[in-house]
Amino acid sequence: MSERLPPLQGLYYFYLAAETGSFKQAAEKLFVSAAAMSQQIRQLEERVEVQLFERQHRKVVLTPEGVTLHHYAKQAFRSLQDGVRQISQDPDPLSLSLSVLPSFAQHWLVPRLGEFSQQHPDLSVMLMPKNSLIDFRQDRVDLCVRYGLGDYEGLHSVKLMDDHLYPVCHPLYLKQHPIESLDNLSEHTVIDDARPDMNWQHWLQVAGYESSTAKANLRYQGAHVVIEGALAVQGIALVRHSLAWKYIQQGVLVKLGKVEVKPRYSYYLVAPKPYFNRDKIKQFSDWIQLQAHQFWAEAEQQRVQSKIVNTQVMKY
Repeated sequence: MSERLPPLQGLYYFYLAAETGSFKQAAEKLFVSAAAMSQQIRQLEERVEVQLFERQHRKVVLTPEGVTLHHYAKQAFRSLQDGVRQISQDPDPLSLSLSVLPSFAQHWLVPRLGEFSQQHPDLSVMLMPKNSLIDFRQDRVDLCVRYGLGDYEGLHSVKLMDDHLYPVCHPLYLKQHPIESLDNLSEHTVIDDARPDMNWQHWLQVAGYESSTAKANLRYQGAHVVIEGALAVQGIALVRHSLAWKYIQQGVLVKLGKVEVKPRYSYYLVAPKPYFNRDKIKQFSDWIQLQAHQFWAEAEQQRVQSKIVNTQVMKY
């Protein structure tokens, strides 16, 4: 076989047929006839001198050679898509789509977002609360806010802010169940977050309460639900400062003790690196980083006034 590559059109037709498992579906994606699709695949097979598909009733199945070619074709066309996307102009410069953790959206970002809208009235903001990671190849999203280590493969991360963990409860719960010390948490109703970054026992060890135990009576999936449980006078919850602080200021949550623990994870702005050159993302990034700076400047002042003990980073 010649070292020259087969025509790119035939390779792309093959790639779509392999992805869909159907010549008909692939043809519909390309707005061509099934006959045209079959002809392109046949010509490609003649060029490479191997059969790439087994034709079965209403579907096609890759041969071993087809599986190998599909692996490389998938990498190649996704790489081309990435390159085109990175050099392309912003398709919608007046619309900003944000994928944000539901807890961060509800308890931190939404109460502040009106200010950004006032500063940029010509920019339409679409907020999409979502826990799972975004595939920027498939989803029309401009920017994500994620809570983690910032190491997202193929994406650029800009650190937004750290966080601190501490226990809280509703004032009514505290009145009904006086808490003399966090050493006796086993005597109270404890609300637990099932996510791995929130762990009562790790927090107690790092905070210096090695002898204390916290058996979860209620277990929820997600920080925003945990806070709702605390607000509903259900018990004591371990929360992130970023999500709980406004409720403490409002007097509907009470912070317990004077110890805060810094987790391993932080908040990050995440997107393909070229996206950060777009004007709308620069505007939002500058604004939200200023908001984060002001938020933590206030938090630091409160920590000094309350004589908060700074502890080690939680390792888990």
